[in-house]
Amino acid sequence: MHNLNVRILGPSSFISTLNELKIYLKFNPLFDDLNNNTKIILFHIDALQDKKLKNYIYNNDSIKICVGNKRDLLDNCDANLELPATLKEINAIVENTVAKKKFNINSSVKVKDYFLNKNEKKLFKSGEFVILTEKEIHLLELFLRSRKPVSKDNILSSVWNYSSEADTHTVETHIYRLRKKINDKFMDDKFILNKKEGYYLWRKETR
Repeated sequence: MHNLNVRILGPSSFISTLNELKIYLKFNPLFDDLNNNTKIILFHIDALQDKKLKNYIYNNDSIKICVGNKRDLLDNCDANLELPATLKEINAIVENTVAKKKFNINSSVKVKDYFLNKNEKKLFKSGEFVILTEKEIHLLELFLRSRKPVSKDNILSSVWNYSSEADTHTVETHIYRLRKKINDKFMDDKFILNKKEGYYLWRKETR
């Protein structure tokens, strides 16, 4: 992780401490000016008392890790580290937060006007979301992969692996519940359509 640049912000004592420890850090700490943006900011809570630093922290989409006393830590950061902290904990919080962020990005899929977060099992639109089951996520992934309507037999094969506990009625029930869940929340009764050949996600180019 030594090629991972992390912007360090905070009072002089915080900066000085990390500067002294930099040879032991598993990332590359940056203490210079703010002209060059970095993808990760590790900041002491006291940095928010400086208007320039506060604007820098909140006006970019970097991964944000807040360091401070337990009572002062923030809910709107990607991670928090309570002081006092060991060198091992500092390295771990950076490594784990970056890994989690990458995982969440890889777990997000655009579905029409929605975003599906497979990790959180949520379907988002305009700040609102519905919680999906594992099978509902598999259904959406199947519909996304196909440019043509998907038959009930193909759904049984792909989502249920022809389980003896599932039949075409199982497919119909799950799709009905998924449609209802989305329509109740987002007033979208065209999210999943069906025709003789099977089920599909509505697209402008669909005939």
